[in-house]
Amino acid sequence: MPSLANPFTSWDSAADWLVGTPLRIVVILVGALAVRWVAHRSIRTVVAHAVDRADDHERTSFERMIDRAAGVNLERRRQRALTMGSLLRSTATFVIATIALLTIMAELGVPLAPLLTSAGIGGVALGFGAQSLVKDFLSGIFMIIEDQYGVGDVIDTGEAIGTVEEVSLRVTRLRDASGVVWFIRNGEIVRIGNKSQGWAMATVDIPVASAENPERVIAVLRQVADEVYAEESWADVLLETPTVAGVESVTGGTMLVRLFAKTRPGEQYAVPREIRERALRAFEEAGIRGPVVAPYQGPQI
Repeated sequence: MPSLANPFTSWDSAADWLVGTPLRIVVILVGALAVRWVAHRSIRTVVAHAVDRADDHERTSFERMIDRAAGVNLERRRQRALTMGSLLRSTATFVIATIALLTIMAELGVPLAPLLTSAGIGGVALGFGAQSLVKDFLSGIFMIIEDQYGVGDVIDTGEAIGTVEEVSLRVTRLRDASGVVWFIRNGEIVRIGNKSQGWAMATVDIPVASAENPERVIAVLRQVADEVYAEESWADVLLETPTVAGVESVTGGTMLVRLFAKTRPGEQYAVPREIRERALRAFEEAGIRGPVVAPYQGPQI
């Protein structure tokens, strides 16, 4: 005959389970939230310091001086820090939530071995089937962390050249000079040529008649370069006075004189137009002739 104490023993066990298990679940949830808060706070601090150190080590003193004077790239660095922080916080939240869920399931008596085995097999299958996707994501993460390019930069990806409109972990969207929008997977980008970081060099070729005195032409062009740099509107664009390199080539009746102008990123296209316009007016005032073009004589019989 069963003992009368057995029902009370089972009742005590049930009571202990009803009291203890929910309490432990609450403790697990509270602990997970606390760990998540600490992780997010640490990530914000680490990301801010990492971005500052990267800017100090990877950028030259000349580029840092430009940024402090003009205030450029501040928004870009802020966006990069936000992107890195968001990515790391999402990863930390996922890991903490997964561990907390598994711990709660163990408290409820759910067998975890079959579940973990199935998840492992599914993860391996997913890894083999989504290798390109993982490659794109990893490439996107390193592109953002290393600040290879950002929104607004003009880049050369090998496949297309254009202005970056959006950078995500999987694809980069850019628009070329013809207005065509290109979507390029980050994992397929082998090399990147960034035309918008630090400074740019504009090359200006001025053609004149080959019979002109080179020293006289060079003197006029130096005066033009000094005038452009002296203007306030162009002094903010030019990083230094344009340099007249000298005669680049002489072909037929044309002598080509070359200038170099160091500009801010993205301004290397407007500066040559301004220099050419001013050089044309200065040549007219100085009586310097342009290239001599021989008239077409027609076919010789």
